[in-house]
Amino acid sequence: MDEASKTTRDAGPELEPLLREVLGRRLRELRLARGERLVETAARAGISPQYLSEVERGLKEPSSEMIAAITGALRITLVDLALGVVAELRGTGPVLDLGTVASAAPVADLAPPAAGFQLYAVAA
Repeated sequence: MDEASKTTRDAGPELEPLLREVLGRRLRELRLARGERLVETAARAGISPQYLSEVERGLKEPSSEMIAAITGALRITLVDLALGVVAELRGTGPVLDLGTVASAAPVADLAPPAAGFQLYAVAA
């Protein structure tokens, strides 16, 4: 790619946030809402505070195993985290209160699935 065709996320029209940025923001919000320091959560997750900080700032794209370790340390489920991330991406704001689903969108309110996919409701 030549220099003229390179773009940055700061240039041009507003882009959707990266998933890692929203995920990191949500993890930080949950940690701070619990009144925990970075080192406390990182120690329970078995990762370095520096790595957790980079995840929270959207600089690292954690593996599913790392996300599971962090959600476990925060005592929330992956589903709860995902619902909060989806709510932010959809622009509907927080759905969760520290792991408790306050108001999940009914299946009828979700966008129709892409061709070849079916939408299922899962009872909690």
